[in-house]
Amino acid sequence: MTGPEAFSASELEDWLDEELDAALSLRRTSRAAAVTLAALARDQQDFARHWIAIIAKTNPELAYHFANRAAEGLKRMALDDAEAWIIQAMDVYDKMGLYPAITALSEVEAFAAVRAQRARAVTLEEVGPILELFLQALSGRPLKLETGEPAFTDTTRIYLPAMIAALPTRAGNLRLYKVLAAHLWAQSWFGTFPGDDPARLQECCQSLPDATYARDLFHALETIRLDACLARELPGLYRELCALEARPSAPASWTPWIARLEAAGATVDDTYEAVAALYGEPLPKPRLYQGVLDPAAVATALTERLEQERVALQNALKTILNGKTTTPDERRFAVHKDETGRNDLTLLLDGQALVPPPDVRTLMQSIVQDLGDIPDEYLVAAGDGGYATENTRKPEDVWKGTYHEEGAFHYNEWDYKRQHYRKEWCVLREVDVHPVNEPFVADTLRKYAGLAARLRKTFEALRGENATQRRQKHGDDIDFDALVQGFAELRSGRELPDGLFLRNRRFARNIAVMFMVDMSGSTKGWINDAERESLVLLCEALEILGDRYAIYGFSGITRKRCEMYRVKRFEDPYDDRVRARITGMKPQDYTRMGVAIRHLCGLLNGVEARTKLLITLSDGKPDDYDGYRGDYGIEDTRQALLEAKRDGIHAFCITIDTDARDYLPHMYGAANYAQIDDVRKLPLKISDIYRHLTS
Repeated sequence: MTGPEAFSASELEDWLDEELDAALSLRRTSRAAAVTLAALARDQQDFARHWIAIIAKTNPELAYHFANRAAEGLKRMALDDAEAWIIQAMDVYDKMGLYPAITALSEVEAFAAVRAQRARAVTLEEVGPILELFLQALSGRPLKLETGEPAFTDTTRIYLPAMIAALPTRAGNLRLYKVLAAHLWAQSWFGTFPGDDPARLQECCQSLPDATYARDLFHALETIRLDACLARELPGLYRELCALEARPSAPASWTPWIARLEAAGATVDDTYEAVAALYGEPLPKPRLYQGVLDPAAVATALTERLEQERVALQNALKTILNGKTTTPDERRFAVHKDETGRNDLTLLLDGQALVPPPDVRTLMQSIVQDLGDIPDEYLVAAGDGGYATENTRKPEDVWKGTYHEEGAFHYNEWDYKRQHYRKEWCVLREVDVHPVNEPFVADTLRKYAGLAARLRKTFEALRGENATQRRQKHGDDIDFDALVQGFAELRSGRELPDGLFLRNRRFARNIAVMFMVDMSGSTKGWINDAERESLVLLCEALEILGDRYAIYGFSGITRKRCEMYRVKRFEDPYDDRVRARITGMKPQDYTRMGVAIRHLCGLLNGVEARTKLLITLSDGKPDDYDGYRGDYGIEDTRQALLEAKRDGIHAFCITIDTDARDYLPHMYGAANYAQIDDVRKLPLKISDIYRHLTS
């Protein structure tokens, strides 16, 4: 059987005239686009028509330009690659506007060339988990792996390109990723950037006439030294390194210095001496796995890390001294190293060896890795007030700085019209709820004293209840349903089945629950009071039940300012601090639900539990200032909930919105929401709903 015939140019022109009407005029027609599309196969025409219609809903002008370039793109690329080309242009439109998006569409040849690399290319997304395990297996402090172009390290993080396709095979590019990561690790482990002088490389380069050349010379010489270190300590990795490319030839004047740098005792001091001696000599071709050096980033990271580690070690020493009969000033800490000075560190207190916790040992090893030793001033226990674990910034300070400041989370958002995500569209930040020391919790417990007692009794029973297993071979009682069915099978000539008994077993609860509380401006008044009262009663009951739970509020205004308010994390105890945060929960701005669900599901995914619940308390549908309302907001929220379901998270919504039946069944499913018509019933209903969800 043959497929449907391709559309003719006249048919396509009629269709384009209708779809692109807003972008056409007497002089600007769709004829040229129709002619080029008519030369395509029917499946390609259908693909082009589908995307022209979708893009036209966003911007008819952009759809017109795509229609004129679609044939060229489809001749150069397969449909999957062509779709990626379109999505990239749409993302550019979202972030930069119409004309940059048109430019992105016009660069079809360059995009096709990049996509052609996919057969041999390897992406950091696919190999990142493997590389992280590989780096964890190496010695030294843990290094975070992040995307960056070009590759470099600041000694705290390793930045690698999002994709590598420099070699002709996938195996070769995978090996290049591995060697590149290992070489950047080697800079930290073998002392390219000594922590006792973080700005040394910057000062050395700036003291010479050509700072850029001096940095490149240092990097070339230091690469020789690090290669030799890897050859001695990781010979298998060194063989992979050598297999990537032949070593570039170096000037004859480099020969004695290469021998010195490859010697077992060589340090970065030898590299600096070589820089001074060889300055002005031609440089060999950089090796594929060299990356670049960023001495400014290294100096910043080292300075911050050294101060953080000093404070952390002094606080740890204070913890070790807790419970001692003498004051900290009377005790003296010291550290003994083995010959390597790295792997075997012994903490001494007044000359007596201690066994520090693993995290303290790791901290000590990191300090030694930077400084070669632990200075005496680091070995002084923190005094009163030494602990500074809380974030001391005011909530309003979180929003100061650049749009992509550190600490922000970036999430995709679902555009149902395009049927694709807007990449990294929402910027979310976590802040603590400002605690308020008012008697709200005590007043709530007095107000609902009878209900609180009933809830405690109900939850105590829930904690100790048994589960009945049916159709067991052995058990505590007869399963009459199984017996009747078995008797019928026996009368019909079949054998009597084995499972005829009931067994009562007590199952340990393994539940993690995330409460997502609407803190939008519409909750002002009774609704906010009822939400907080519900949380107080739930926390009191859950402490009896023993389930792990967390509480976060959400609000924000526009996609660039999505806010998650920490009330209680899973690891936080239910103490006076959490009670003060519940008291301090106040209405904020708008209700952008999709990004909040994605963020909290990410936190839930980090918890080991058999059952994971996301329970939302809200008073209305998704809504935000920048157009996140109506079908758009509902569909993005629904997509986020589908993502949660794929991750094994059960989502449930409790709402007081009288119109909830118009949209919640579509978002959550018919059985996964509850509507409460009287806000004063919320504290009672939410506890009852939770009991049913987890029983």
